[in-house]
Amino acid sequence: MESKSTASEAASDTVAAEQLREQQEEQKLIRRLQMMMNMVMQVIAQDGSLTIDDASQMIADSKSAALAMFPGKELAYDLIWKPRFQRLMRERFRIM
Repeated sequence: MESKSTASEAASDTVAAEQLREQQEEQKLIRRLQMMMNMVMQVIAQDGSLTIDDASQMIADSKSAALAMFPGKELAYDLIWKPRFQRLMRERFRIM
């Protein structure tokens, strides 16, 4: 009986370790996404030579990269990042 319990615990430990690894990987991707988005926002805000078309292209490219990192999370992008980029574009280029 004891060997079944030990095997069960080992399987449970393996599952827990895999879940922990997946959570760590997701946290790594989230940090990478945040850094990327912050860099794009900083360039748009600070580069005086950047045109509105270039800024729009950077935003579109960052959205593509975010969705490549997190497939199927377009709603999350639209709720979190899109309003920030819209506000930045309004402030930077004085558009309505």
